[in-house]
Amino acid sequence: MDFVVVGGVAATLAGSPLGTRDLDLVFACQADNLKKLVRVLRNLDATYKDPAGRRIVPDEEKLARIRVNLLNTRLGDLDLLQEIGSGLDYSALRHRTVEYEIEERTFRAIDLATLIESKTVADRPKDHQALPYLRELLRLAEE
Repeated sequence: MDFVVVGGVAATLAGSPLGTRDLDLVFACQADNLKKLVRVLRNLDATYKDPAGRRIVPDEEKLARIRVNLLNTRLGDLDLLQEIGSGLDYSALRHRTVEYEIEERTFRAIDLATLIESKTVADRPKDHQALPYLRELLRLAEE
């Protein structure tokens, strides 16, 4: 499955002390990847967060159409995004990543410079809180 970890988990992996309550991923929107993603989501009992309380299950069509998919899973909250920042989709992000291995599984998360860029563009209060930490981590990494 083709995805890149972004958001708070990417920040934590880079050394940020700030916590997060969800996992944010930017995923590749090609048909074969959407099929794989739907299989994983079914195994996680994923449903859309719905204010009306309906049980809406993600499928390939929804994932391809909806830019921001906010999901509940049996393991916690999962946000599946088609892009972040200024139009950075999976193909733009995959070359701006760092590789990690946890429990013999390898995955990619966006690098600090890209994380700072995306949080600057998002311009939310929680991003304003995170940016000083991220900028300091980048400064230390560049020394």
